[in-house]
Amino acid sequence: MLIDKQTMPMVAMEFMNDVHAKQPNEENKNTIDKNYQEWFEHTVAHFQREEVMMEEKNFPPYPFHKAEHDNALTLMDEVFREWSNANDIEILKNYFETTLPQWLSSHIQSMDTVTAMFFKSGLSPCSLG
Repeated sequence: MLIDKQTMPMVAMEFMNDVHAKQPNEENKNTIDKNYQEWFEHTVAHFQREEVMMEEKNFPPYPFHKAEHDNALTLMDEVFREWSNANDIEILKNYFETTLPQWLSSHIQSMDTVTAMFFKSGLSPCSLG
């Protein structure tokens, strides 16, 4: 449950309160699982595309960038497994609202910015200085 029923605001229609308080049912869980798997596969394909380009262009920090991708995929898998085992929507909520945005912002501002610059200009941050 996203909000504890004891602290959840109530409305004048009980059927609405009941819906607000429900845990994900099996149909909802299946939809969440399917969407998560599709997003995971999309992310794998995205990372692989970058990694192929990094290898083709002999990008010097490739191992570090790939390690970031591998760590992100491992965490995505761990979050999904934890969600599947616990059936606790808070696990996904925390990941999508906190962990993922922080990682994504950091990754884009560091790894992806440097990599894109290298793809465009051929200049490596390893050769600057």
